[in-house]
Amino acid sequence: MTVGPASTDAAERQRRSAAPTSPRTEARAFAPASSANLASGFDLLGHSLEGWRDEATVRRIDAPEVRIEAIEGVVTALPARAEENTAGAALIALRNALSLPFGFAVWLRKGIPLGSGLGGSAASAVAAVVAANVLLDAPLPVEALYPFALDGEAVASGSRHGDNIAPSLLGGLVAAFHGENIAPVRLRAPEWLFTAVVHPAVVLETRVARAALAEPFAIQPIVQQTHHLAALLLGLERDDEALIRRGLHDALVEPRRAALIPGFAAVKQAALDAGALGSSISGAGPSVFGWFRGRAAAESGGAAMQRAFADAGFAASLLVSPVAGPAAGLVESKD
Repeated sequence: MTVGPASTDAAERQRRSAAPTSPRTEARAFAPASSANLASGFDLLGHSLEGWRDEATVRRIDAPEVRIEAIEGVVTALPARAEENTAGAALIALRNALSLPFGFAVWLRKGIPLGSGLGGSAASAVAAVVAANVLLDAPLPVEALYPFALDGEAVASGSRHGDNIAPSLLGGLVAAFHGENIAPVRLRAPEWLFTAVVHPAVVLETRVARAALAEPFAIQPIVQQTHHLAALLLGLERDDEALIRRGLHDALVEPRRAALIPGFAAVKQAALDAGALGSSISGAGPSVFGWFRGRAAAESGGAAMQRAFADAGFAASLLVSPVAGPAAGLVESKD
């Protein structure tokens, strides 16, 4: 029997697939910006954003350590010591948990402004672990990277909260629960739902914003907030615009943080006047978001929000994205 070219090619492909492969030595990954809290979901809800993102290039090295080699992009004044950098701390947590005999060298490209309320610290941590994961001898499921990225986020914010980490890693709208070994849950976001996020030329550090919440809350606003959160979650699940509108109100955090954002009241009102289902502070601020039906409405409403910030004396950038935004992923990798 004569073996033809097709049979030979098939045998060669089978041989190659069966042969052991060496792990990659370098990979580049991106992680998208994210908007968290979403009015009634403080420290619980967040969604990824299409557009702005951080990138991390990670190289596998023989030395059993993590090194930050360079930081470039819209932000460069970040800690160069790995344990003080969100990306570095995430990789240290990964190495320690897996008892890896090798280390990582990291190059960061920042595309998300610092102190913007758009998950910049989280995105760096996520991009780093996604890139490093493909360099492992046995890469982990993406969900297993979540706790390592949380450890990185804690360096910047002081706590392991996942409302930016989870959507940046998994994509879309996510509920990130507190507590050990509790996995985040993807939520339904209607295809027609878009956000306009307006970022003013103001820096508001997460630690400062959290300090505004130090005093205890009275019971009445807590009860109101539970009603708002229930309405928002039900509205998203049922594709019910009226319930989503009812749920996009913040009775707890926004009243205390609004004064930290110049022009906030006018910007929020501009969003509502333009037809937003609701508007509030993105993350710790100073960015402000509005949810709209359709991209065109979000673009028009976002422009009105920009004008309101301009009237307050601040230039502002506009980002329009579906609420069901992208997940982190590889940009390129090489041996």
